[in-house]
Amino acid sequence: MKFFWLTLGSVSLVLGIIGAFLPILPTTPFLLLTTYCYARGSKKFHTWFTSSAIYKKYLEDYVQDKTMTLKQKLILLTTVTSVSLTFIILFDNLLMRCSLSLVILGHILYFGFYVKTKKK
Repeated sequence: MKFFWLTLGSVSLVLGIIGAFLPILPTTPFLLLTTYCYARGSKKFHTWFTSSAIYKKYLEDYVQDKTMTLKQKLILLTTVTSVSLTFIILFDNLLMRCSLSLVILGHILYFGFYVKTKKK
């Protein structure tokens, strides 16, 4: 199982790093998955990742006290909403459209009301 967790964590880390440069991929969810997987797979990898600059830049505040800057929230919500809306427009499937609409609504509610906004 450790190999599985380390592999999944490494794949999500690569996707998170790519997401830092491409606006289509959200960075934060992939890095959260990396943290989770590395914690399950290896204490050494988890310690390395939580002390890395990418962790400190994108996740540290969120993990410690569930806060994000307004800019981080807006980037995340804009990315998720635009990707979801693209699929809603492209596919003519009512179930998919309803599901993606619920994902958009869930993100807005979660990041709007649950995650606190902090100032830089």
